[in-house]
Amino acid sequence: MRLDPTPDTLHGWFDASLPPALIVDPGTTVTVSCLDSGWSTGPFDGGDDGAGLAARERHPAWEPGTGHALTGPIAVRGARPGQVLAVRVDDVVPGAFGTTYCGLRDTALNRRLGVLADPVVLRWTIADGVATEQHGHRIAVRPFLGVMGVPPAEPGRHSTVPPRWPGGTLDRRELVAGSTLYLPVTVPDALLSVGDGHAAQGDGEVSGTAIECPVEATLTVDVLDDLHGLDLRTPVAHTPAGWVAMGVADDLDTATGHALDAVLDLMGALHGIGRSEALALASMVVDLRVTQVVNEVVGVHALLPVGRLLA
Repeated sequence: MRLDPTPDTLHGWFDASLPPALIVDPGTTVTVSCLDSGWSTGPFDGGDDGAGLAARERHPAWEPGTGHALTGPIAVRGARPGQVLAVRVDDVVPGAFGTTYCGLRDTALNRRLGVLADPVVLRWTIADGVATEQHGHRIAVRPFLGVMGVPPAEPGRHSTVPPRWPGGTLDRRELVAGSTLYLPVTVPDALLSVGDGHAAQGDGEVSGTAIECPVEATLTVDVLDDLHGLDLRTPVAHTPAGWVAMGVADDLDTATGHALDAVLDLMGALHGIGRSEALALASMVVDLRVTQVVNEVVGVHALLPVGRLLA
């Protein structure tokens, strides 16, 4: 089963009233084709300083003021608010081109780092597991979807930019093939939308962009009553690197608290330990990382690596 980017499947916002582009039963595998985050239909051929970026060729479905190009929504028949949507990432294949921008937005971080006077656009060619930019620098690709989420229950359009507790722009580099993302179901049939393909990204996504590229992702969607008996309050994932609990908030301290809260719940459910013991053990076995600092709110994730807690 496939879902391709067309005027009927593309959108640049989350909205519970969007009609589903595809309706599937739990356990269905879908291959979803996504544009890059900027709705490009081909590689950027402008200058290294971003000249002509606003005039690049975009998909006809693009509208001024929209966010990331998302494909969907995928309705999962029978999913109910209060349940958990499980999205297994079976494969992510990047397209042949990608783009990274720096210094094109007047942000506090860009002002602090002094890059606004010297904007840069890196144009990547992607082949055989390697991305190469115009100056010859090469990076091994590790593709994933930057956006996987369901709409908030509140009516109306919601921006794709800030991550939220039901997902969205998570920019979580661990969500590669072999991962399963667990999201709280907020609306009937879940209405999953995905996009924002990244060929590679570091923790933080500090320039504001990764290697932004089109991707083809194969996903298996399922519905659970709960996750190991837990009341899911934030995105959680089981990845090849380990369990990941994600926190998003207006500041890093609060986001850290959300991430730790969720990982302590997971440790209790998986290992049968109390909350205080879990926090004590977390000082040895959990890694806190800054997910991203560029999407209006900030993200922190708590990683419990594979094999770190042995019993």
